[in-house]
Amino acid sequence: MTISAAERLRRFYDQFAGDDHVLVVINADPDAIASAKAIKRLLWRKVSSVTISNINIIKRPDNLAMIRLLGVALVHIDEIDVSLFNRFVIVDSQPEHHEVFKKLNPDVIIDHHPETGARAPYLDIRPKYGATASILTEYLRAARIKPSAKLATGLFHAIKTDTGNFERQTQIEDVRAFQFLYRHANIHLVRKIEQAELRLDFLKYFKIALANMRRRKGRIFVHLGPVINPDVCVLIADFFMRIDSVSWSIVSGFYNKALILVFRNDGVRKNAGRLAQQSFGLLGSGGGHKSMARAEIPIADLKPLVDHQDEKKVLQWIIRQVEKRAGKT
Repeated sequence: MTISAAERLRRFYDQFAGDDHVLVVINADPDAIASAKAIKRLLWRKVSSVTISNINIIKRPDNLAMIRLLGVALVHIDEIDVSLFNRFVIVDSQPEHHEVFKKLNPDVIIDHHPETGARAPYLDIRPKYGATASILTEYLRAARIKPSAKLATGLFHAIKTDTGNFERQTQIEDVRAFQFLYRHANIHLVRKIEQAELRLDFLKYFKIALANMRRRKGRIFVHLGPVINPDVCVLIADFFMRIDSVSWSIVSGFYNKALILVFRNDGVRKNAGRLAQQSFGLLGSGGGHKSMARAEIPIADLKPLVDHQDEKKVLQWIIRQVEKRAGKT
């Protein structure tokens, strides 16, 4: 049975009371940031307080620009006293996506990623949607809330980002949300956020990538070694997908005692999420969408399998792991 937007909103509001102190926890990226900002707007004057907390360190220039230009107040999870809150919301993620989320007992989960068996008193997971921001836009419309220019800009940018300008998985609902937000968003702010893509200290990784890349049957493999931020892997994986003869881009690096792997493909009869999960999921975590995915393996679990200090051996090991299963995706 299809649930109406009005009914979803009613069930969402039923989870809260006027004296609640709400903590919205996110793995901060454009979709998560904008969606959390929408949650805060929905709960305005309905609860005592709403705090948005990020579990990750935010270093991508475009994400930092988004936070600054849209006036998003974030408090890192390490600075949060969880005992001060009695309601918890996870948005644009699920507990299985990160150890920090697993420690929480969420009252609400709203997400667009593939289902992981998450449980909560209120659950709204729609994997066919291109962005969680599209789902939250429906909530705002059901509540008859006209979004401020900054909120609309954030949601608009989030939908553009997570759908790859509608080149990735997209529903007609994403298009409708995008059209609605366009009327309220500040397009000049969107452009400023999008143009803040690179930091000067990221450029050295492009040099490493170009010098050390391996190309095999339309697939580009790159291992960067230690990186100052996992977003470097994302930028380089996206960069290689701009080459016309490349159908897969798999970029890895070490960050925070883990091997991070980022997967991108051209979306033609391929499934990046399945490849990430099948290749590396049993060793750590892995998953995502058809054209983009990510895996993460703790170095402690990697040591018995490969000499992690030898970058060439790490790259060779990654290639073997992927090529064992690439034909099945």
